Amino acid sequence: MRKYCIIFGILFLTYILGCRSYRPIVGETKTEIQNNLLEMVKTDQIAAFPKKGIYSDYTDEQWQAFKDSVFQTNQKTIASYFSTYGYLGYNEVGKEGSNHFWLLVQHCDHDPKFQKQVLKEMDAHVKKKNANPQNYAYLFDRVQVNAGKKQLFGTQVDYLVESTGRAIPRNGLIDSADIDTRRTEYRLSPLSEYLNDMTTMHFEMNKASYTQRGYTEPDLYELTE
Repeated sequence: MRKYCIIFGILFLTYILGCRSYRPIVGETKTEIQNNLLEMVKTDQIAAFPKKGIYSDYTDEQWQAFKDSVFQTNQKTIASYFSTYGYLGYNEVGKEGSNHFWLLVQHCDHDPKFQKQVLKEMDAHVKKKNANPQNYAYLFDRVQVNAGKKQLFGTQVDYLVESTGRAIPRNGLIDSADIDTRRTEYRLSPLSEYLNDMTTMHFEMNKASYTQRGYTEPDLYELTE
């Protein structure tokens, strides 16, 4: 009997240690975190796009150093929030704040282990309707791509730069047959529509280059009924 009590005690202790206890976010702390997330996203969006404005004269090395600094500095703050409060869902920081938190995690490619930890907890929050399912799909694919694996939703793209500039899912898809059914479940548009949107955006940003090579319009996928 004593033997079984010891075994049960060990299992119970393991369970307790494996269950993290997070602090609730209340009052001024919630407002402070929301404001911090907003400010970080403003800087994030500068670093996430091609250099312009006061950064136009940066060399490639300076621009890369700036981007790395932004993403890594932001990650330290949101990692601290995650460690203390868990996943920042709608109930914790509101819909806008939760979207900001997700976006910052999405750009933590320098720390894929952290992204994977957040993804695991985000899954539970999506099931409780406390997080955006679209955001989950994007982060899931991001984690897959960063691990060199195929995607489940096709949200992360490469472009056929040397030819037409058409968008294609980076690393390929785990299951292409049911891709649109799965995307619908996570409130995403059909894959062909999404890839066409990404192709068009890329084409317009690089129109002069493609026109010079004889491509006068984006190379779009045929949409299925």
